Amino acid sequence: MPSNTNKQSGAIIIEGHIQGLSNTRSLGEAGIPVYVVDRGFCIAMHSRYCKKFFRSPDFIKDDFAWFLMDLAEKEQIKDWVLIPSNDHAVYTLSKHKRELEKFYRVITPELEIIDPIYDKLKLLNLAEKNNIPVPITQNFHSVDEPITKKLDFPVLTKGRNGLSFYRATGKKAYLAHNEKELRGQLLHIQRHYDISKTFTQELIFYNGKNKTISFTAFCDKGEIMTHWTGVKLREHPIKFGTATFTKSTYIEACYRHSEKLLKSLRYTGVCEVEYLQDPRDKEYKLIEINPRTWLWVALAKASGVDYAKIIYDYLHKETIDYPQARLGTNYWINPLTDIVFSAMGILKAQLNPVTYFLSLFKNNKVNAYFSINDPMPGLAYFYYLLNFARHR
Repeated sequence: MPSNTNKQSGAIIIEGHIQGLSNTRSLGEAGIPVYVVDRGFCIAMHSRYCKKFFRSPDFIKDDFAWFLMDLAEKEQIKDWVLIPSNDHAVYTLSKHKRELEKFYRVITPELEIIDPIYDKLKLLNLAEKNNIPVPITQNFHSVDEPITKKLDFPVLTKGRNGLSFYRATGKKAYLAHNEKELRGQLLHIQRHYDISKTFTQELIFYNGKNKTISFTAFCDKGEIMTHWTGVKLREHPIKFGTATFTKSTYIEACYRHSEKLLKSLRYTGVCEVEYLQDPRDKEYKLIEINPRTWLWVALAKASGVDYAKIIYDYLHKETIDYPQARLGTNYWINPLTDIVFSAMGILKAQLNPVTYFLSLFKNNKVNAYFSINDPMPGLAYFYYLLNFARHR
């Protein structure tokens, strides 16, 4: 076990992609030492605030937990904070929380809290018990099981645990437009995965306006201490994908739903709760919870809620004056991916070119990776993207 040193307690940022870069900058700007850990080269390792970078085993393997403990011993660091930005890492930290807490301060909750979040069917059932709207869902136990009359096509079939489902099938979800297609998909899935560990859910109709809403919060035993909400204005793929252009917002219904759900979970830490408005009944329906920081966490910071610093202070028992999000309009953009996928959307008549052009002149935009005070990660992002495209 590492001994006490004169070093200031710092933080380990796990996964150095865009959200990891944001967390690195947040803590570095506050004078907190930061190490970045990732499976390969990443943009956060190039930040002026990254003191050291370490390559790690795959986050989903138990070896990753042993790697972190060994790192604490070798670097003689004690009580540093672990901040993950990856689902696999969250699950491994949760699984080995007790062992890791001998070396680090761990914000990730125990498995008894993480399991009903990552098991999407358990999460949906918990939401329904709390009168929180969810898409109509069926859990098939066999290929021939009758379809409930409430389930309308098109439908998505996913794994109750998305991590294991993806590893087994190579897909995040299967989209079926009719019963024959669904039966064929279930038969295919059955060859690789236990059908009872999947769920089939109606696809909420996309009318071009119902964008993904991200309600985010820091909680203490289920009580929301501070919160911030954003909306994906553009994403790839064009419907319900990865954000490229986002905006701060506030939706009362999402706050109320999340308040009940997080209290029921007795959740502690940062999380992102995603909702989608159903055009048929105007209800905001729960999609999932991410028990970690998310891609565009920098926009929350720009709106006054610095989640990385809140995690650090909370774990060091600091007195925290929890901030309230500023309601002014701020935007976040990933310029390179936004240009590419917006151009594709315009060519396919999925995006209005005038709307896109006007958005370029919006003020108060947060750049996903480029900063005048910390320029190297932005240059590295451009280099990695070109290298990836060249090898493809």
